[in-house]
Amino acid sequence: MGAASLTDSELLAILLRSGYKDGSAVDLARKLMEAADHKLSRLSTMGVKELKQFKGMGEAKALTVMAAMELGRRRRLAGYEEFPAISGSSDAFDLIAPVLEDLSHEEFWVLFLNRANRMIAKASVSRGGVSGTVADPKIIFKLALEHLACGVILCHNHPSGNVKPSNADKILTEKLKAAGHFLEIQVLDHLIIGGHAYFSFADEGLL
Repeated sequence: MGAASLTDSELLAILLRSGYKDGSAVDLARKLMEAADHKLSRLSTMGVKELKQFKGMGEAKALTVMAAMELGRRRRLAGYEEFPAISGSSDAFDLIAPVLEDLSHEEFWVLFLNRANRMIAKASVSRGGVSGTVADPKIIFKLALEHLACGVILCHNHPSGNVKPSNADKILTEKLKAAGHFLEIQVLDHLIIGGHAYFSFADEGLL
């Protein structure tokens, strides 16, 4: 017996420590999980204001929950401190998903790879709103040259969860592919992340 044997609600109740007048910490935790469709990924997107709407949730408890979600995200990232070679879209997704999958706004990131397709760096190049973000080719390839990268993997998220590329996504991909050709820096893939799903331009033959 141990923490691994507890339900998500029971683990959350330990963080909350106390409930409210008419319910225990476990009752409060269950209400939170119900509101999040019993998904920790959904719970992790809730901010202080949203969490405080629940009876018994003050700012301290809300911040505790948010801190726990952030620690979980950072733990996933820490597993990739020694970056492995990327042999396909699923490897790239595993590296970037902890950064993008739970965001409520769009961000554009780039993975920089060496000649052996091993990731040597990753960087955020743009942050937008709910409906879109803009990636500047000059910034992307400036960073690629600084890292002496031989290849890049483009990554951005769709907060809606719909991973189908827009026309703007396709045009941008072609533009970056052409720019990379002149610099001898190959655009290996472009991933669109939507929650726990993704779309790969390379897998779909669009590169």
